Amino acid sequence: MMMMMKQLVIVFLLIGASVAQNRRDTGPAPAGDPVPAQQYIPPPKNWLTLNGSEPVVIARGGSSGVFPESSSLAYIMAKSNCLSNAIMLCNLQFSKDGLGVCLSDVRLNNITTINGAFKDQQTTKNINGNNVRGWFSVDYTLEQLGQLYLVQNVYTRSEAFDNTQPIPTPDTIYDLFYSQHNISAAKYITEYLQKLISNVYYISSPEIGFLKTMDRKVDHNTTKLVFMVLEPNAVEPTTNQTYGSILKNLTAIKSFASGIVVPKSYIIPVNNKTRYLEPATTLVTDAHNAGLQVYASGFANDIYSSYNYNFEPEAEYLTFIDNSQFAVDGFITDFPTTATEAIDRPLIITHNGASGVYAGCTDLAYQQAVDDGADIIDCTVQMSKDGVAFCLESPDLIGKTTAATVFMSKATSVPEIQKERGIFSFDLTWTEIQSLKPQISSPFDKSNPPIIRNPEAKNKGKFVTLDGFLEFAKTKAVSGVLININNAAYLASKKGLGVVDAVTKALSNATFDKQSTQQVMIQSDDSSVLSKFQDVPAYKKVLHIRKEVSAAPREVVEEIKKYASAVTVTRTSVISTTESFTTNATNILRDLHSANISVYISALRNEYLSIAFDYLADPLIEVATFAQGVGVDGITTEFPATASKYFRSKCSDDVEKQDFRILPVVPGELLDVTDLKTRPNIIYHPALTVADIVRPPLPPVTPVSQSAPGSSGLVAPAPQGGVPTNVANIGLTLAAIMLFCLLSMGH
Repeated sequence: MMMMMKQLVIVFLLIGASVAQNRRDTGPAPAGDPVPAQQYIPPPKNWLTLNGSEPVVIARGGSSGVFPESSSLAYIMAKSNCLSNAIMLCNLQFSKDGLGVCLSDVRLNNITTINGAFKDQQTTKNINGNNVRGWFSVDYTLEQLGQLYLVQNVYTRSEAFDNTQPIPTPDTIYDLFYSQHNISAAKYITEYLQKLISNVYYISSPEIGFLKTMDRKVDHNTTKLVFMVLEPNAVEPTTNQTYGSILKNLTAIKSFASGIVVPKSYIIPVNNKTRYLEPATTLVTDAHNAGLQVYASGFANDIYSSYNYNFEPEAEYLTFIDNSQFAVDGFITDFPTTATEAIDRPLIITHNGASGVYAGCTDLAYQQAVDDGADIIDCTVQMSKDGVAFCLESPDLIGKTTAATVFMSKATSVPEIQKERGIFSFDLTWTEIQSLKPQISSPFDKSNPPIIRNPEAKNKGKFVTLDGFLEFAKTKAVSGVLININNAAYLASKKGLGVVDAVTKALSNATFDKQSTQQVMIQSDDSSVLSKFQDVPAYKKVLHIRKEVSAAPREVVEEIKKYASAVTVTRTSVISTTESFTTNATNILRDLHSANISVYISALRNEYLSIAFDYLADPLIEVATFAQGVGVDGITTEFPATASKYFRSKCSDDVEKQDFRILPVVPGELLDVTDLKTRPNIIYHPALTVADIVRPPLPPVTPVSQSAPGSSGLVAPAPQGGVPTNVANIGLTLAAIMLFCLLSMGH
């Protein structure tokens, strides 16, 4: 049996309760009032766990990946580096005089210094039908065990901390084995729990008989019984059934337990030959439907699992909790700090890949994003004239490619898409687009002085089709992809191009609709586009709100929930700014979080001109403010390396005794000390309306005759009779040059 205690000692209990209380929401602010950042505490994220709360981190013997399991140092490190609700797991063994100790095994071999202290005292005992030889805790009194020290029992880990930590008390045993030695585990645990004060205790065992005994003894308001499932072919001693067969009747398990602990392979199997993931089972969903919580065991950073995770431990945790299908209720891990990092930070979402380093949406930008630690890579889907779906920020190729130097004759005006004239992807074939070079762009290249990005890589990289993007995402095993769909109605009705159909087909061909290991987000500013994907529950729908807003009234929130479970808003919709000063935190986060709608902000950039004065020209402080200060669920950025560095830095830890921390700013604090005479006026953004959300149904894809672009009359006319062809060509070239100059000047 395994007893998982909420905290190890009373002082930890008190600290944990205090921290948890401080993090609670103090109640909604009055409607329409801006919320100061220092007072706003975001409600918990709605997870796909049994009760919707965040998964718990269960530290197996503390930080046992570093220190010997269940040593004092292991527990101290786990408590200091994890969330306040982290659970300390103690495998309970018993001494000869019936007292509990925390040890990873009933045998003392390889986990203590027993061989040196009590040499030649090995015995053979029968444990669940198997003869096992070694030194056993039940053969020694607690005083004798006190002479021993713990050692690291995983040989690939450091021995530097061996022989320094004594054996602590208490956690895991096999009850039938101890009953044979006149020790009652049930009695010991019952009496032990009565001495402690805590909100919840967890007791786990692989023996049904023991759990049924405890079921009659414990207070179910404070104690949770959890059935530990061993390997499928192992035999449970009470029923003589295999654990694989017992799992087929989850309703029966619910009669004596509130949850199950299972090896992670029960949930997402790994192919033993290829070491790639297989499709997830329905165990978590089935268990949740039966009212059982599910805790996955077997997590360790230094035990390689699958190629899909690309040697990134956080990616493995995220696969089990952020996949649109289910979330386990907790992890049992040797490295609780890593599990905490996976749970307790916003997603890093790219904006056209690492577009601050390479031309956006190119193969190099996506590879850089993966290297930089992005969780979600994005593809804004454009369509070529001949129906090829590819990734590019805008359908206008000017500025993002070298199209202006080659295809100015195809420039036209499309007011349904943008005010400016452009050269649009849907007027060029894929072959023509491939003849171009990508071009890195900067939103500040016309500032004074201009700020340009990575000039050595200005035209490096290759354009990426949607199919190629999805294949890349699968190969690199990123946590997820975001597919952004714009202008679907125009493409369908005016160009005969079905972008929604193209995305649906590409995702299906790549089997993203049949898996749950990688998150798929479908984002659009058009509610009718999101409606087209409602039949695929594996996809997370994200509504993109482009206008600056400050609040979301209840009727608007209810409308959003019809189409999406997440929203992307501008960063100034969350923290309002005026003339480069932050002014206040708006109500938009509170309003959306209250309905369990995730909120992502877009888009962060590193250039100082993009950063409010309050952030001291430091993009890390801006990340800290949105992540810790107001609590967004995702950060969309053109520089994913910056966000990744912040979240991996110890300076981001919210620990009071940390020598240095990157602290979030308080919006409006710097503005308050400016001269009243020159202080800029605060701009208040409007609240969202239903009209901002709802779009008419998508029109059908209507085939159109293939005619030359430029119906607006911007294309130079054909040569008139009597005008030499070469003169006409010269005129056309001059016209193209003049038009290019006008576009470059912003006319």
